[in-house]
Amino acid sequence: MAPPPRGLVITVPFLVLSLLGAAIFLFFLFFSLSSCSCPAPPSATRSSAVPSSGEVPNDSSGSAGGSLEKFRASFEDVDWVKEQIRANGLHMADNVLRKGINPRTRAQQLEDLRNFKGISHYEEADSSNHTALPCPGELLVEEHHSNYGEPWAGGRDVFEFLADATHLKPDSRVLEIGCGTLRVGLHFIRYLKPSHFHCLEKDELSLMAAFMYELPSQGLLHKRPLIVRGEDMDFTKFGSKEAYDLIYASAVFLHMPDKLVWAGLERLASKLKPYSGRILVSHNVKFCSRLGGEECTRRLATLGLEYMGKHTHDSLLFNHYEIWFEFRHSKA
Repeated sequence: MAPPPRGLVITVPFLVLSLLGAAIFLFFLFFSLSSCSCPAPPSATRSSAVPSSGEVPNDSSGSAGGSLEKFRASFEDVDWVKEQIRANGLHMADNVLRKGINPRTRAQQLEDLRNFKGISHYEEADSSNHTALPCPGELLVEEHHSNYGEPWAGGRDVFEFLADATHLKPDSRVLEIGCGTLRVGLHFIRYLKPSHFHCLEKDELSLMAAFMYELPSQGLLHKRPLIVRGEDMDFTKFGSKEAYDLIYASAVFLHMPDKLVWAGLERLASKLKPYSGRILVSHNVKFCSRLGGEECTRRLATLGLEYMGKHTHDSLLFNHYEIWFEFRHSKA
């Protein structure tokens, strides 16, 4: 008779029971993982509406949920600032010049720059060659910041309003009509992806200030905004296939003849994304109201534009408000 086999013998019933036990174990394991109480990503837990504090989705990271960026200061932010001023015992004295180590007016600063051949005080004839981008003294003393009817800092306030009103995202494309020295545009350029901010401006000094001082001093040269010198609402240099999420003009159209404004609107309508894109114009739309309500609506319709309403923007940080008029492209 043959000897019995040596080693471990696995019978069929044992194998079946083992597989069944493994299946039950895996079932409970996957069930426990799927019912995890971890927090959901922001996109799943937050409403798409803009909260009152001014938070809007920011998906610049490229993820589905993204993070949240606050465009506008909240009342809690203002309370915090007031508390810091109170806690430090600060107050603003009336008509007191700042007692710095070298207090100067802008005119005096400019004279110093000219006398000393720049802030580096090089004396030789080719002193300007010590920098790759010599900046004119008029720009270094920021004279161009006084070319506006309100403080330079108000540019951030305009950006906050427009960004909130249009639910701006980093990959949005924006065109400004008359960006000047980038009082508003700097904030768009900083937030948007490279090359997503475009501007048409006719004033040479403003463009020099933008290229030679503002962009370098703000560390924004790498954003490569498309800023074009031109007038008469000529947008040919921006390309025929460009489609914008936002086109805005801050106190620009009121200085133009009606005929030119309508010609510009006709050209802009084809560059605005259908339905989702917006045109916002500040201060007034006399070019439209002078025609009368029904005639204006009809003329806008022939351009494929639809009037969406009026916004009264009350600034939280500055003692002023602005009126903005909103339009959209209603034809694909």
